[in-house]
Amino acid sequence: MPTTQVRIGDVVVLTDAAESRAAQNHSMWNDDLRPCNLAEHSWKSSRFASLWVGMCICLPTYSLAASMIALGMNWWESVATILCGSAIVMIAILLVSHAGTKFGIPYPVFARLWFGTRGAHIPALARAVIAAGWFGINSWFGGQALDAILLHLAPRWPTLSWHLAAAFAIFWVINVLIAMRGPQAIGRLTQFSAPTLALGAIALFVWAVHAAGGFGPLLARPATIHGGAFWTGFVPSVVGVIAFWATMALNIPDYTRYATSQRAQVRGQILSMPLTMALFSFVGIVVTSATVALFGTALWNPVELIVKFPTPVVVVAGIIIILSSVTINVGANVMAPARAFENLWPRRITFAWGAAITGLLSLAMQPWYVLSSFTNYIFLWLGAYGAMLGAFDGIAIADYWLVRKCRLDLAQLYTPRGIYAYARGVNPRAIAALVVGWLLAVLGAIAVSWHAPWNGGWAGLFTRLSSGGWVLSLLGGLIAYALLMQGSRSRISQDTYDDITGIETPAEHPDVTWGATPNAT
Repeated sequence: MPTTQVRIGDVVVLTDAAESRAAQNHSMWNDDLRPCNLAEHSWKSSRFASLWVGMCICLPTYSLAASMIALGMNWWESVATILCGSAIVMIAILLVSHAGTKFGIPYPVFARLWFGTRGAHIPALARAVIAAGWFGINSWFGGQALDAILLHLAPRWPTLSWHLAAAFAIFWVINVLIAMRGPQAIGRLTQFSAPTLALGAIALFVWAVHAAGGFGPLLARPATIHGGAFWTGFVPSVVGVIAFWATMALNIPDYTRYATSQRAQVRGQILSMPLTMALFSFVGIVVTSATVALFGTALWNPVELIVKFPTPVVVVAGIIIILSSVTINVGANVMAPARAFENLWPRRITFAWGAAITGLLSLAMQPWYVLSSFTNYIFLWLGAYGAMLGAFDGIAIADYWLVRKCRLDLAQLYTPRGIYAYARGVNPRAIAALVVGWLLAVLGAIAVSWHAPWNGGWAGLFTRLSSGGWVLSLLGGLIAYALLMQGSRSRISQDTYDDITGIETPAEHPDVTWGATPNAT
């Protein structure tokens, strides 16, 4: 059996001959969907840390923390809830990250493993719709900030009855144009914006503590829910935090495919995301508490807060909010849908066109309605898409770790009638597992409607888990897929994998900056 791929340190790349053959399959290959070459594995831990800091310090994170205060938690319960949810979803993120780093493939190509070469459009487009929704949400936040700046700087701006809509449109166009520049530009943006956003968060925190006369008044607010009532709010809140990043748990290979090594992506992610989420949530809690003491009402939207300051402060703070919204939009909400649309028609749709389509789809998601209330944002939005994506997360993890044991034939992912084509390009077992996961989430939702109070015991635990469908949907998809794929001919044995995979060392490629650990799995 000929060698079609080579393992070099932590990564596997196609041989020149295999790449030349795969590139002829224009329906499955273009410059964005192909696996990375050795030189493109250039992201170190700092790049991943910058990416996550830039994405976590955003208005949706701030609003998430404020919503838990509104549910009746005190400050440390809210922070602990967010840290717990972030740590749990990071496990799923790291499990999926491994495939991106090892084989250098983007998310839509990774999905070909489990849903088939044509069926991959199902998880790719599902992720794309959710990303477009988030794109719209962050564009709405950024548009509000731009509107606040113009209200202070342009005397005639307030006279326009449609000024907020115009600001939103301007900001939306800016986001789309930046996103169309591609993934490497996205990485450079996060490196610049991460420290700027961190300094802005520190300044906001210092103001809140000073204005309220110290930590005492801000952190003295007691919890208003206890016992069963606390658990009724805690478990779905944790699942809500998990759902917050469930999208990234799917398409994280779009980023980790550029990692120099598994160690680089693991260290960069695990040391940044959970901690940044907890710290910025604490900032949001402190500032929201300060607004209650100073203005008599909780201003959970920072844009509503900054307009109460003098014009210079409004301008600076507004620019920071705009930068935050742009960073998370192009960092977390463009890559997956742009790749998904590319995957539909690789010969015609480029990443830039995919980014533009994402922007148009975001308008149909009506972000102004999603952000009109806490209920819409936390339970309707996060809860609904978390339940939908959970099954995909479970199937992806089960396929790579339990079914294939991290072994795959890279060239076959770009072969229309290869081993990953299944039945006319669609894996019916993945469809069945998806239905099982969704059905379990629906049954859980029914259980919640029947048994809303916390009753304790296993029944009570199931009821609380059901209120966040991501967990049940993930478990259902994972277990069903692992069982259904037993005996699948798409799996390759260790002997077959060794036959098609040559081994070289980083030392044999002195012209490439390298940081891999040769003995990795």
